[in-house]
Amino acid sequence: MAAEVDRKVVVHVRSTGDAPILKQSKCDFHKFLKVIEFRRRQLHQDTLFVYINSAFSPNPDELVVDLYNNFGIDGKLVVNYALSAAWG
Repeated sequence: MAAEVDRKVVVHVRSTGDAPILKQSKCDFHKFLKVIEFRRRQLHQDTLFVYINSAFSPNPDELVVDLYNNFGIDGKLVVNYALSAAWG
């Protein structure tokens, strides 16, 4: 179990809607909250909407490796971000 938690997952981050496209599209973090905070800092935004596979917004306390294991596609976890709500 410990090896699974320590495993690094590459997250592919894509802009949606009116969100600007950022140069860095890949990152690796342990908790999903870190993905959110990282993008907020890059965009200088307090509010940011993030989604897994253009479908749902996970709890910030979720582990990235768990999200990857359950929702990863083709060896990657796709995270979409937007400045306003884009999907349910």
